[in-house]
Amino acid sequence: MLQEMGMHKRRKLNKSRGADAIMTITTVLPIWRAIQERFHKTVKALPEQDLSLQLGASSIGYMLRHNAEVEYMFADWFFGKGMPEGLQISTSRGAAGSKATYDNLQELIELLESSNNHLMDAMKELPEEKWHQIVDCPIGPSTPLEAVGRLMYHTGIHAGQISLIQKCAPKEEPAT
Repeated sequence: MLQEMGMHKRRKLNKSRGADAIMTITTVLPIWRAIQERFHKTVKALPEQDLSLQLGASSIGYMLRHNAEVEYMFADWFFGKGMPEGLQISTSRGAAGSKATYDNLQELIELLESSNNHLMDAMKELPEEKWHQIVDCPIGPSTPLEAVGRLMYHTGIHAGQISLIQKCAPKEEPAT
């Protein structure tokens, strides 16, 4: 039946069924989940001793912590979902000169899972009409939809950096 209808009539039918009201989240969430599932699978497979590997100022553990913190910040800035009580943001200024170490793999996995769930809840709670409204925040104006794209890119960049560090960083020789 829909094939026989004109494009205008199909759009009108979809609107009357509420399809436009859930278009953004139903489009974005499966893509977000696919990227996150792959990233989390990679993180869970990391040997814990690799968390301290680094090239330049950033270690793998630091990048994982940073990725989780950025998800929390974006949930707050773009989706209006405040950060959890007691969460300390310690990587937002980058790794330059940082003495912080993040070497507990299980803690990082739990933080990444928590930040991902927090962000997905925030995305699900955002009304459709707000997905395309510009939000002013510390990193400049952007829509929530654009912010999710930036987060996807951010995760991909750090996944690539982690892989590069694992391949190129000098590894400590075991004590004999």
